[in-house]
Amino acid sequence: MPLIPEEPQIHESAQGPRATPAAGRPAPTPRPVPGPRSAASPRPGRPGPGPARPTPPATTPRQHNGAAQPPAPRPENRSAQRSAARTQPQIQLIPAPTDGALDAAEEAVDLLLETGRAPGDILVLTTGDPHPWATHELSFGDAAYWAQHDARDDVFFADAAAVERASTRPVVVVAVNGGGDDAAVRALPAAMTRASALLIVCGDPQRINSVLGAGV
Repeated sequence: MPLIPEEPQIHESAQGPRATPAAGRPAPTPRPVPGPRSAASPRPGRPGPGPARPTPPATTPRQHNGAAQPPAPRPENRSAQRSAARTQPQIQLIPAPTDGALDAAEEAVDLLLETGRAPGDILVLTTGDPHPWATHELSFGDAAYWAQHDARDDVFFADAAAVERASTRPVVVVAVNGGGDDAAVRALPAAMTRASALLIVCGDPQRINSVLGAGV
């Protein structure tokens, strides 16, 4: 049988010292022993590896045909929502009779100042009789009185009916010390728009809750 290339013929010349040829006979020329076949050399009767196939391009995932998802809220929209939430002041109700609402408001102011709140941060509104300080300062004229409000150097006392002239302050204290339900209906919602951090309402809880529908 003929030998296949994987089984190279081994001659005597490859197994040791070359034998001395007999006299008068030429020595046979040894055939080279084939070396190991490279991976690129195909086996007889089998095709070698063909050219490398091109790598198919990456395909873009097909989008799902389900319902469209709503777009995520923009950062500015979330910021606006957080800003709107911060503009709502905290509300604190201090129970007090009508004739003691102003005293309760003064005590609340004293506590605020003792805990580090700056005097210019506080606005006090009265629905009934004005605070004695406001009565005294108004005796010097309306312009001088509101100039102190604009200076924001101290606690400012004003009639709740004039709340539209007051600017926003961190803390607004409302003394529901009279004036009827109509005065409270007008004063409390307006005071809420003037308080950027805290709204304190001093008065009869039942009356206040009936006016605002238990909103305070």
